[in-house]
Amino acid sequence: MPKIVDHQAYSQQLAQGAAGYFSDHGYAGTSMRKVAQHLGLSKSALYHYFATKEDLFLTCTKQVMGAFDADFTDPQATEQENLQRLTDALRQDFAREMALIFDYLRGKTRPQIAEDEAMQVAMSTYRRVVTTIVGDQRAEEVLAGLLGTLMLDYLTGK
Repeated sequence: MPKIVDHQAYSQQLAQGAAGYFSDHGYAGTSMRKVAQHLGLSKSALYHYFATKEDLFLTCTKQVMGAFDADFTDPQATEQENLQRLTDALRQDFAREMALIFDYLRGKTRPQIAEDEAMQVAMSTYRRVVTTIVGDQRAEEVLAGLLGTLMLDYLTGK
């Protein structure tokens, strides 16, 4: 009897394994062949689930951001405490994640970046979390300040 595979669940499992590979090796340093080897399957099997490296990256982004969209807000905490909790969470892998994002975006034009689904998923998740903490009116300003602070901290070695 043939093996029954839940293709959706299996593709999510593959994306989970590939997300770490992208983070470790960057976007340019990742190929479908290398990811397939890392995951222990053939390149053609990986292509069965993801037509392109961009499709795989998008699925990884959706998965990572889905897990990120967790409980960063504590109704009993102050706005500042909730923002600090979010900042601490973002700080954990900030350098690796920003390196991966910049590597992924290298060579893309502003309009291409604006239309890029992976970036739309990431930014909408960040905006949603910040909006939950500070509200609609201040969300963009607070997010810009938060990302700017993390970038300055990283660039100055803090």
